[in-house]
Amino acid sequence: MASEFGLYNYQQEVTERAVQGENVIIWLPTGGGKTRAAVYVAMKHLETTPNAKVVVQVNMVHLVDQHFNNEFGRHLGSKYRLKAVSGECDEKDFFGKVMKATDLVICTAQILHNALMNEEEGKHVELSDITLLIIDECHHAHKEHPYNQIMRIYVEKKLRGEKRLPQILGLTASPGTGNAKSLERAVDHVLEVCANLDSAIVKSEIYAPELKKKVPRPVKTFALVDKRLEDLFEDHLKRMMQQIHEFMVFPVNFRLRETGTQEYEADVVELEKCGVRNKNSLLRKCALHLREYNDALLINDELRTIDAYQTLEDFYGTKHLTAIDGTDIFLLGMFQENKVELKQLATDPRSVNPKMVKLESTLLEQFSSNGDSKGIIFCKTRKSTHCLNNWIYSNGPLLAAGIVAAVLTGAGNGSTYMTLREQKDIIKNFREDRLNLLIATSVAEEGLDIPECNLVVRYGLLTNEIAQQQASGRARATDSVYAVVTRRGGREERRERLNDYLEGLTSEAIAKVQEMSPDTFRTKILELQKIAVRTKLLKERTKMEKKMRNSASSTQLLCRNCFRPVATGSDIKLVDNAHYVNVNPDFQRHYAAGETMHLPKSFEDWEPGRRIRCKECKHEWGYEMKYRKVALLPNLAIKSFAVETAGGPMPVKQWKGVPFLVEPFDFVNYCDENHSDLFD
Repeated sequence: MASEFGLYNYQQEVTERAVQGENVIIWLPTGGGKTRAAVYVAMKHLETTPNAKVVVQVNMVHLVDQHFNNEFGRHLGSKYRLKAVSGECDEKDFFGKVMKATDLVICTAQILHNALMNEEEGKHVELSDITLLIIDECHHAHKEHPYNQIMRIYVEKKLRGEKRLPQILGLTASPGTGNAKSLERAVDHVLEVCANLDSAIVKSEIYAPELKKKVPRPVKTFALVDKRLEDLFEDHLKRMMQQIHEFMVFPVNFRLRETGTQEYEADVVELEKCGVRNKNSLLRKCALHLREYNDALLINDELRTIDAYQTLEDFYGTKHLTAIDGTDIFLLGMFQENKVELKQLATDPRSVNPKMVKLESTLLEQFSSNGDSKGIIFCKTRKSTHCLNNWIYSNGPLLAAGIVAAVLTGAGNGSTYMTLREQKDIIKNFREDRLNLLIATSVAEEGLDIPECNLVVRYGLLTNEIAQQQASGRARATDSVYAVVTRRGGREERRERLNDYLEGLTSEAIAKVQEMSPDTFRTKILELQKIAVRTKLLKERTKMEKKMRNSASSTQLLCRNCFRPVATGSDIKLVDNAHYVNVNPDFQRHYAAGETMHLPKSFEDWEPGRRIRCKECKHEWGYEMKYRKVALLPNLAIKSFAVETAGGPMPVKQWKGVPFLVEPFDFVNYCDENHSDLFD
């Protein structure tokens, strides 16, 4: 049956225990056919399990339709009722009803978690409603990832002795080592992954040679370069940064590390927070500008110098809106005074980046010798992808070699994100040979159905062994190359070589776990699960106690730029468990409304309105949202504010970190209080 279904022998081998009903994690490399193996397990489960109900979880929206169209729908759609549910469709709001009407549902993990937590009829789902839970890219099941939140519910029910729980099938190209450097610690990490998923881990043993032939490893090369002999642009920026250092008064014992490094970036982030805690506007603003200069240094190190200059020009091009005090005048004035010289240095022929010279030769070596080549360049940021794309289309030799490139980044709501449609179109054009080079962020490392490539280039990336294995797995064509373009002896080279070691360590750790007797394995897993549940309960209690120490009414929100108090915690309510809004009508006098916010998709109960900024200093706070076509509510970004309690002001990165309880929004009560004349 498995051979008729089209499985390779190694795929059939790794599915055997799952078909028998065991909880397992299938470990196969990228391109090894994990999804096809999962479809086979799902088919056998549906055939043999009374009242079977299968849920396939994915960690990215685009994978919902991809798995439905390419695998599950194609093989199971004619016989079973299937449904794909993502944040893009209305069915997500009635997930309970969808579950009852289908045999197999493919959805994002967040949608399933929302349904497990929602008590409304038609929206609620119990884990006991599911008979098989398939978790794609299951190595993400740790910390607060939705996968792990769902599996915590599972584990808690298991420890309470509940029997009606779904079978678990995890899929991964690598569980990783969890930053472990020793075999003992790596084994502990693999056991933790198994405990989180309540599953054993399986790999191909008998048919490993077949797997190796089906998914060959690329030839790995290091294209190393030396640092520029001189960098006049970098030298000039560092002198400007030193001027800012001298303008500031640093906190006692605070030291900044070397400029142009990730460590320096971490330092100035902390410096900005220190400015918030002390209501020190000078410190905070200088830290923000220093971060921009450091970012320009990092871009100059990886890309063209003109790209680095352009980031500063873009930043300062909007800063006139917030020039309100002497610090702003100093910082803006310094850039204006140096602007002409910086631009001249950025266009100086001596500013050529040796990394980009090496990248050019790496691409030419592949594409000039093989007109049918396909490749992916992986780089760190969305900005980097666009800069490299612009460089390619201004590079005569690369265009003459027949390179046709496009950017592939993550989908989202921001202006720098791609839409799902744009992602699909790019991949379709790549598959159909209208494109032959993708310039991508990490979104292309896992999950996306991208054709096999001859060349994968890692450019300016510092990632772990999981990301490295997934990226190298994209180079599956015959005689393919995995090239690391980086500075000789730099952090990226050191990390890549460490990842090679950790990849082998992962394999050794998995082998050690598989050597354990069933009783020893179950005992260790059970102990880890008990520890995880107790740790979670203690964290929740500590978090709640912290929030209870401060009443919402006694907590103030200050504009993070000018430190003016503009709201209290009791003004903030939570709408649909997603949006933090200010319901106090007096709040309007504190902000100025600007241009209308546009998002690439529509929503059932709300629509975006105008962007809002502090009336005093023009610092952006968020945007108005029209809720149920009636209520106009300021939707606030907590990172734009400082939260002040009796202990003083504090920076908060996310709303879940505020030190007070936020009550849910009561629409009826809001209407009664603010529009009572309509209901008399």
